[in-house]
Amino acid sequence: MNSVQRSLAVAGAGVAILVGAWLVFPHDEALREIPYYDPLEAGLKKSTDPGKHYVVSDFKLINQVGDTITRKDFAGKITVVDFFFVNCQGICPIMNTNLSKVYEAYKGNDKIAFISHTVNPENDSVPVLAAHALKYGADVKQWHFVTGEKTEIYRLARKSYLVSDTEGDGSKEDFVHSQNFALVDADGHIRGLYDGTEDKEIERLISDLKILTAGKQ
Repeated sequence: MNSVQRSLAVAGAGVAILVGAWLVFPHDEALREIPYYDPLEAGLKKSTDPGKHYVVSDFKLINQVGDTITRKDFAGKITVVDFFFVNCQGICPIMNTNLSKVYEAYKGNDKIAFISHTVNPENDSVPVLAAHALKYGADVKQWHFVTGEKTEIYRLARKSYLVSDTEGDGSKEDFVHSQNFALVDADGHIRGLYDGTEDKEIERLISDLKILTAGKQ
């Protein structure tokens, strides 16, 4: 089992599956119901009550136009979250391209926002992020490329969005490099984790967004 599979397995082990396996949309389009993802250490029991599920934590970061953003700026919005760095020559270009496909599918939808965190804040300054965002045609009103304190960003990756199961404290030697995307619903619950390098996972993310924006779950 590779590191991505382990990461997904750790988060998935805490999934609370909703009652029922499928939803039927108009035109006989069948779409699956979406689980809740809870951290194992929370000790939460499986439940259909959203009030009992884990909620992502607050944050304070700076986006590509220099604005400070917090969790409150995304209240009532569904968010798609990832972690990358601009000079990455490995998985990040694939992740960015795939996330841009999701962005294009929901571009202009005021119910959905995207937050891409740099894991290399020492080098990925606001101007660097602005140039990178421009490369993908990202409108800052909907897709935020963010930087901040390294310890805060790494805490968010590991302890808030659950995209990495590695250990670390965000020190100089520490490094997070996860290809997982997290889907957070309008109430702050994690509803999906996706391998951002896999086409089928991107299709699943686009489908899950359709379900959540329809307000059926």
